[in-house]
Amino acid sequence: MTPDPTLALATALIARNSVTPADGGCMDLIAERLEPLGFAFEFINRNGVTNLWARRGTAKPIFCFAGHTDVVPTGPLDAWTSPPFAPEIRAGRLYGRGAADMKSSIAAAVTAIEAFVAKHPDHPGSLALLLTSDEEGDAVDGTVAVVEALKARGETLDYCVIGEPTAVDALGDMVKNGRRGSLSGSLKVKGVQCHIAYPHLGRNPIHLAAPALAELAATEWDRGNEFFPPTTWQISNIHGGTGATNVVPGSLEVKFNFRFASVSTPESLQERLTAILDKHGLEYEIAWTLGARPFLTGRGPLADATVAAIRAECGRETELSTTGGTSDGRFIAQICPQLIEIGPVNATSHKIDECVDIAALPKLSAIYGRLMETLLRP
Repeated sequence: MTPDPTLALATALIARNSVTPADGGCMDLIAERLEPLGFAFEFINRNGVTNLWARRGTAKPIFCFAGHTDVVPTGPLDAWTSPPFAPEIRAGRLYGRGAADMKSSIAAAVTAIEAFVAKHPDHPGSLALLLTSDEEGDAVDGTVAVVEALKARGETLDYCVIGEPTAVDALGDMVKNGRRGSLSGSLKVKGVQCHIAYPHLGRNPIHLAAPALAELAATEWDRGNEFFPPTTWQISNIHGGTGATNVVPGSLEVKFNFRFASVSTPESLQERLTAILDKHGLEYEIAWTLGARPFLTGRGPLADATVAAIRAECGRETELSTTGGTSDGRFIAQICPQLIEIGPVNATSHKIDECVDIAALPKLSAIYGRLMETLLRP
């Protein structure tokens, strides 16, 4: 029996140790597979990060697969049933670091491209592949570097499929058609330190800030929309005091984060938050960090094609969702109006004994193939 080509390639990729920001030779292997198909390759590396931009064709529309070859650290090796970079099949599942997130998806994209080009060597438009080894790390020299290079020369994409693991229980039950924005803040509320027995000689910033923090936690920032849940605001860290029990602290530090829907903007959230702090008469400083703006692909050619492909290959109706954390889609959305994330079940990503259902691999490749058939129809 001929082994499934997607399983074989996924196994070969998992065997390469590529803990972020290392690539471990994954992109060289992929380039070897795509070079005979007529792809042109450009490595846009930066600060030790490997980035690959590969393209076949010069015309529009451009259909791009995107992803990352880097993986998170393994954790304690003795906790793994089998070594994380020695892929092993047990009970119908492929085990190894990166099996779910996201080397299986990359393998599925490559085999889908191979099959599509073999069937349509003169297909319209262009095929592209964008890979980075800096998604699981700081993500400052990876996909963003490629997007900056493409923007500088006026290149845009028409469709992009990212192979992030998006399924909940079975392949195709959920895909991501957008992601929420992320806005963080570091708040310092100023007070006056004093002996705790003489509180009238000081100003306790914890007491002063508590009503404002309670109001912020209870605020409805927006109601979301068809695709986005309402914006949330959460405190992640809070610190005040010297460690002594007899000192009123001189300042309070609070770190917080908005995960925000496309109906809000960073500017509107900043304005509303500071208005609440001002209402409570606080003396404060805030340092803001915009981690990501929200992006959304509504109903249209790519979303419709994805729903149809999953229905055909998996026999189920998919859920279009924007839940979860950020992804490199936040960068690609700057040059691509239609973007979908679809990959295997996410349940074991970043965990010990990360794995993927091997029966899902040829189906994922087939879904990717149907997307190309629909959007680059000869």
